[in-house]
Amino acid sequence: MTALKSKVPRWTLDVANASTRLGALATAADRPLPDFLVVGAKRGGTTSLFNYLVQHPGVLPLYPQPRGRKSTDFYFADSGRSQRWYRSHFHTETYRRLLARRLGHRPLSFEASPYYIWDPRIAAKVAALAPATKAILMVRNPVPRAWSHYQERVQNGVEPLSFEEALEAEDQRLEGELERMAADPGYHSTTWDWYGYRRRGEYLAQIKNWLEHFPREQLLVLPSERLYAHTQDTMDAVSNFLGVPHHQMPTTKPYNATWRTKDAPPEAVAEELRAHYAPHNAALADFLGDQLDWS
Repeated sequence: MTALKSKVPRWTLDVANASTRLGALATAADRPLPDFLVVGAKRGGTTSLFNYLVQHPGVLPLYPQPRGRKSTDFYFADSGRSQRWYRSHFHTETYRRLLARRLGHRPLSFEASPYYIWDPRIAAKVAALAPATKAILMVRNPVPRAWSHYQERVQNGVEPLSFEEALEAEDQRLEGELERMAADPGYHSTTWDWYGYRRRGEYLAQIKNWLEHFPREQLLVLPSERLYAHTQDTMDAVSNFLGVPHHQMPTTKPYNATWRTKDAPPEAVAEELRAHYAPHNAALADFLGDQLDWS
């Protein structure tokens, strides 16, 4: 089936997906909201986690699954989408009940967007719509995360500055964006999304913002290095959090997003970032009661 799909023109798949969406909209009332979200962090391993999750027979990807898409972007400020549209991306309760009979447990649905933890308005939106939603946050050593994020922006053609220059310009670029976002619920800041290389690695503030709207037991924070080093054990911990049985994974190979990180950041810049993040990482480790080997 995969080989056949690869030979089908993309426009044909898009037409098929659009037709399926119309049918899904008609049955939206029978489609529960997702049970959990993967909320970040950007360049933190969300692609690998997504692919590991959908290997589990009791974890359902988006419906239909359009070219491996992980997210609907429903909670983005400018999505303009209805709850009916959002529900149309998840499997029906009827299907889930049938699958539950075969599995012996209720299957779960989800989506994954690294922007969901980063936009401080989104946690409140999720809590208002679906307060029982669980969330998983992947956190990666923030120095290589920042470099990988920068490389992605360069390859996307939206970052003309060197890494050092971009870090120096970050505060000025982001200045006033939070205030604009707070003042206008429909304002999606591409500046906030694209250029927070340093700040997006300051994870604790983002976690605390999420926990203003959800109890601690509904958030799982995982170091991405642990996912790659001990994949099966880490996915067993994820299963425990989600309340589904353990599943022996067919493959534990890492999955990379489209963009590839080249080389390494200049050592002087990396050293400055390590010094910047040291107190942030220590505070995060203390908050989580966990060891973070990011020295």
